[in-house]
Amino acid sequence: MQSELRNKLTKKIIMRDRREFLKITTAGAAGVIALGTYACQPSNKKAADQAVSKSAAMGVGLQLYSIRDAMAADTMGSLKKIADMGYKFVEMAGYTNGKFYGMAPAEFKKAVEDLGMKIISSHTMVEAEGITMENAKKMADDHAAVGVEYCVQPWVNEPDRNVESYKKMIADWNKVGEIMKAVGIQFGYHNHNFEFLPVDGLVPYYDIFLKEMDADLITMELDMYWATKAGQDPVEMFNKYPGRFQLFHFKDGSKKTEPYFDVVKDDITSVGAGYIDFKRIYEARETAGMKYLFVEDDNQGNGLPFEGVKTSIDNIKSKVFA
Repeated sequence: MQSELRNKLTKKIIMRDRREFLKITTAGAAGVIALGTYACQPSNKKAADQAVSKSAAMGVGLQLYSIRDAMAADTMGSLKKIADMGYKFVEMAGYTNGKFYGMAPAEFKKAVEDLGMKIISSHTMVEAEGITMENAKKMADDHAAVGVEYCVQPWVNEPDRNVESYKKMIADWNKVGEIMKAVGIQFGYHNHNFEFLPVDGLVPYYDIFLKEMDADLITMELDMYWATKAGQDPVEMFNKYPGRFQLFHFKDGSKKTEPYFDVVKDDITSVGAGYIDFKRIYEARETAGMKYLFVEDDNQGNGLPFEGVKTSIDNIKSKVFA
């Protein structure tokens, strides 16, 4: 997933150095926020959050990367298949050149909604070198037009997995989060396992990411497979950092292993077909602050993508929601 996103989005993002990025964003972010559509009184926000939590508890989303080859071959037919399975929400992984899966924002939004589903989130990448104010605003406007509630940073390139780069990126992401918030979108971060690998005496996920990300501007999308592979207990994470995890990625593994930090995913399987206790995780959703959950299968069902995601939603409804 990461290499495909990187190849697509690198063409989109105009690189500038750190100083230029901060200069541009600092000058422009306040104006964007003032002109944006994001406005929410505390009482209204609480009621809206409760309504979203209730709806999320009744529905399952799909990260469309799980069926990426099918989406490329037959976008509309693929969307219909997952709608017929009972998926209510989608998370995209196909934004490039201002379009989503090759379609204009309004066109793709209508295609999804005509099938009775809703677009909730999108994975799209801000590279370590930063993003210009112009491109950040363009990205925010395109995602507002397609109707997402979340825009999620899904990956960090291997050369940038060091303390200095992490801190620089997070400072940039906080600025992007301000721009997203101005148009009513919550920025987020999706983990793998490498964020839990100690670096210079620090565990980046806890000592840099959660510490330096503005909790109002960046939420966590916790991938249960990768967190578990890194030796983490999601429920303990929720208890330690309540309210920080608005999005869940449900992804299962067939093999229990000792903690590891290379991005090796050869045992990914359908949710409920492996060893992760998703019911326990789901029962802690209020502590986590969860609003939506998405199935993700990086391995595309090992050649049977639709069969894989069908098993996942069936198991969630019968084993997790039961």
